[in-house]
Amino acid sequence: MKMNKFREENMPQRTCTKKFSTYSSYKPYLRKDFSNRCGYTNCNDFWFGGATNFHIDHFIPWKNYPEKPDLKTDYNNLIYCCSYVNILKSNDEKGFLDPTVVDFNLHFTRDAVGNIIPNPTSIEANLMFKKLKFYLKRYQVIWMLDKILDRMKKIKAAIESTRDPKLRVELIEANGELGLEFTSYLEYLEVSQ
Repeated sequence: MKMNKFREENMPQRTCTKKFSTYSSYKPYLRKDFSNRCGYTNCNDFWFGGATNFHIDHFIPWKNYPEKPDLKTDYNNLIYCCSYVNILKSNDEKGFLDPTVVDFNLHFTRDAVGNIIPNPTSIEANLMFKKLKFYLKRYQVIWMLDKILDRMKKIKAAIESTRDPKLRVELIEANGELGLEFTSYLEYLEVSQ
């Protein structure tokens, strides 16, 4: 079975050097640093309604350490993530991998249809897979939607740049077929939420 990288783009890198008194002020910077994707599942925030519906996770939960109030607003402790994962992670901190420190491609892969697969030798990956429910169909569907959308964009660019009328018709037909598949996945996503 063909396996795919968990994350195609580079690891998220925290670049913000500003200091804010409220952690929510960091959201635009986190969004950029995490390429609009959940630090844990790598799902694009677009599929969740954008930044408004994404959360900020405190990698080390500040509520667990009242003696360390800086944890609440320390940019290096913040992870841009989908609401599902943030709610499941809650104030748990044991055994999780920081996506800005650890290359998730060493701990997770994706199968041919986008299911998240933990590396069997990674204790942390298997723990996260279970606790954060990486096995849910939504993450596979979103991965497939990303792939289809990327192909549709490439075909659109090819349609716009070709001067060959026969090739243009073939590309339009291929784009239409991808559009049908895309719609099917979107319908599934609507039903599953």
